[in-house]
Parts: sequence; C-alpha cells; structure tokens
Amino acid sequence: MEQHSKYTLECCVDSVESALAAAGGGADRLELCADLIIGGTSPSLALYEQVHACCDLPVRVLLRPRFGDFLYTEYEFRILRREVELFREAGAEGIVIGCLKEDGSLNMEQMRELLKTADGMKITLHRAFDVCADPIRAYEQAWELGIDTILTSGQESNCLLGLPLLKRLCALEKETGISCGPEGERNGQKSGPQIMAGAGVTPQVIKQFREQTDITAYHLSAKKIVDSGMRYRKEGVPMGLPAMSEFDIFRTDRELVEQARQALA
Repeated sequence: MEQHSKYTLECCVDSVESALAAAGGGADRLELCADLIIGGTSPSLALYEQVHACCDLPVRVLLRPRFGDFLYTEYEFRILRREVELFREAGAEGIVIGCLKEDGSLNMEQMRELLKTADGMKITLHRAFDVCADPIRAYEQAWELGIDTILTSGQESNCLLGLPLLKRLCALEKETGISCGPEGERNGQKSGPQIMAGAGVTPQVIKQFREQTDITAYHLSAKKIVDSGMRYRKEGVPMGLPAMSEFDIFRTDRELVEQARQALA
C-alpha cells in the first residue's frame, strides 16, 4: 500500500481486530506480535495468515521467543531462526529482531545469521537497542548489517525522555559517508538505518517531535481497553498477570490512529 506522506506510521497489533482498526485509522504498516501487554512475543503463523488475509498493509513480524532480556540460549536462537524461515515463506514484508551478548553489545553472529535467513526481507532492530550498552556503536553495527529501521525510545522509558538521544541518532541517520568507507555506503545503504520513535507515542507527541526533530517514522499501539463480552464472570482466578483483569481486552483504537495520522498531515 502506498504511504500517505513522507512519514511512516506503524501500528503494533496482536489481533486481527486491532489490525483492521489500524488500517482503518490510516496506519502505513503493521508490527504484528502476540502478548502486547508484556511488550510483545512472536505471533503464531495462523494469526499472521488471518491478518494478511483481512488487511492489505505491509506486515513486519516481531520475533521474540519469550518475555525478558534478549540474551538467547541456543535453543531459543534456533526457534528465532526457524520463525524467520516460516514468516519469510508466508510472505511477511519484514521481521523485527534483536539479540544481545552478556556485555550489552549486539550479538553480531546471531544477527548476521538471522539476516541471512531473512534473505532480503525488511529488518527492524527492536528495542533490544534501548537496553544495549553503547547505542552509538549499536547504530553503526546495525548499519553494517544492512538493517533499515531501528525502533527506539532513546534508551528511556518513553520517547519524550529519550529525546536527546533520538535527536543524536537522527543526525547519524542523515550522515552519509561517515565512517562507512569511500563509497559512503554500507551494504548498499546510502544513509544509516531509519530511526523510528516508539514508546509513549501519541498524536500530541508526534506534533512535538515534528517541531523539534527530523524523525519521520513513528510506532504506536494506540491501545484501548475493551470490556469482555462474558456475562458470567468468575472473579479471583487470574490466569496471568494478577494486576490485570481477565475481562479486559486490549485493542487498537481506530480513532487514536486517525488522530496520529492527522498529526502527520
């Protein structure tokens, strides 16, 4: 689907219903995951197939085998690599990945292997970037790998707090030929990976960022809580996070996505 403007509005969704709401609100692209309430884990292939069948937006699939850090065991890495194969074969536009070493640096060996398996898919480095030890070095390594997008809050809990680093990274994005050889390119990219602001993105934040930064890509979930349709409710039996009601369902708010799109007009 053709983008609405020079800006990219990506919506993170974990259901078909949310994907349709994001598309209806004017999103340019989806990040598909499961378990958005815990930051997202790898979705099922069946969920991808349903979203793909019902929605014509490009889909990048988050691949994260579990909640928690990004230091993966060999078993977990095998799962990640196999998921790349499955979603590539299923036709996903891209994948959203990130692997770290114990010292907080990018695990370049694992990342290279995942990119090789992706075989030309679009690649987003997810918020593993936000907990790496040296974000500037990680940005350079992402450039070396040929990653086209970095989703980041500027290594803070939300993108407003991370604004200083986001500005610095955005400047790096536009520096062609810096530390990348005489051709001014790395892996065929004439500029560094695109910085996509995430965490705490709202229509108001987008307006502020447009005034203060050169960032052109934004990532939001636009969540709202929908009440369960269950009439019989057995209380006091949590199936997961005790703080969350089993009868609260997270969905993307189409109107909020529309407002974000308007903020980019």
